[in-house]
This record gives sequence, structure tokens and C-alpha cells, in this order.
Amino acid sequence: MQSLSALVQHADEILKCREVGDWPNAWNGLQLENSGRVGRIAAAVDASEAVIGLAVERGAGLLVVHHGLFWGGVQPLVGAGYRKLQRAITHDLAIYSAHLPLDAHPKLGNNALLAKAIGLRKCEPFFFEKGRHIGWKAKVRLPLEEVARRLGAVLGSSPHLAPGGPSVTGCVGVVTGGAGAEVARAKAEGVDTFITGEGPHHSYALAEELGVNLFYGGHYATETFGVKALAAHLSRRFRVPWEFIDHPSGL
Repeated sequence: MQSLSALVQHADEILKCREVGDWPNAWNGLQLENSGRVGRIAAAVDASEAVIGLAVERGAGLLVVHHGLFWGGVQPLVGAGYRKLQRAITHDLAIYSAHLPLDAHPKLGNNALLAKAIGLRKCEPFFFEKGRHIGWKAKVRLPLEEVARRLGAVLGSSPHLAPGGPSVTGCVGVVTGGAGAEVARAKAEGVDTFITGEGPHHSYALAEELGVNLFYGGHYATETFGVKALAAHLSRRFRVPWEFIDHPSGL
């Protein structure tokens, strides 16, 4: 068993949770405390009712997520909102969330890890959001089919492609999650092949018109990397076992 406060303090420090800007309701850091001790860590993308139930079943004392409890802002604690908190509190489950701090981190972040997983090297930060760059880009010449193959291999399913750009890449950029509407920002920063999770319908035509290859790998699938890396890091440092709770949305 380890101290919850020690785990939280360390996570806050390495992710710079108090420095990294975010959307108001993201609420990075500890969102729900427990009695103060952690014997097992669970990691997941979303703090959904199903995930909290699985974390409880597996005996976790701390659930680390990318998408936390409070995206809707102040709401009455009824329905699923009540059930999630009631079950977590009853079973002494703490919940820790890291959104943009985990996207942007150069070693534990979703963007850096996905870029590394598909073989991008000598990456540079790009895509300025909420006070800092959160994405990574690299100059690399790869056939478009090879990019698709690598993405499919690391994400577990074939990505969707809007093939608006060159057949051989010149600069590949990665911003996981829901950044598809920002394809023009990627183009303005020299990216001709933009990898993200999802986006709106009009992004397909926009990518064609801008001359950019736009890959959608899935919001969920592209954001499993960071929570796994953070949980593994905490596990090594504090000698607490961890596991990933896979509850994919398919989106």
C-alpha cells in the first residue's frame, strides 16, 4: 500500500498540472480522493460508469483517466453521475484525471508516444493550444500506405484517410483526440499529413482543398497511450501494480 497523496503529488509535478492550461471543466489532478492508501492502480481513457465498475471489481484504489468526471460543469448529482461517485466512494476508489497535461507531455504524452510508436524521429513541438504546444511533427518521407500500415498496427484497426495530400509524406504531425477540425492549423505549420483521432464531416473536403492527408485513428484508440504510460511510471516508482481497463467506444 502506498500513500495516495504521494502518488498525486508526484503525478501533478511531472505533468505540470498547475501550469498547463486546459478547458475549464477538465479539472486536471485528483478529482475524487479515497481514504488515503493505494494498493492497485487502474488506467483507462474515460471515467465512465462502466470503467469505474470494472476498476472496483479489480480492486483498484486509484483510477487514472484522460477524460475525467466533470466535463459538463456543475450538474445535479443524479442518475449516472450519482451512481459513479457513490460506487467509487463506497469502494474507496480515488480518481485522477489528466487531459492536456497528458496530451502534451514529451515522454508520457499521447502525442509523443503515438509519434514514437509509428517511427517518427527528431520530432518538433507544434499546434499551440492553451498556452503551449501540445502536438509533435517530424520531417519524414514515407509512402502514404506505409503510414496507414504503421497506424493500423499500433492502434489495432485501420485508420480512416482523407487523401488530400502527397502520396509520399514530407512532414507528419500528430495531435490525438478530436483535432480534425484544425487541419488548417496543421497545414499552416508545414504539415502535409495530419494524424488525429476524429473530426467533423467537413474536414474531409477541407483536407482535400488544403492538400493535406488527414488520418483519423479514432479518438479512443489514439488516447490510450498516455494513461498507460502514466500508470506504468507510477507503478515503477511506488511499487504498486497496475492494469489497463480497455473499454473502447469505437469512435
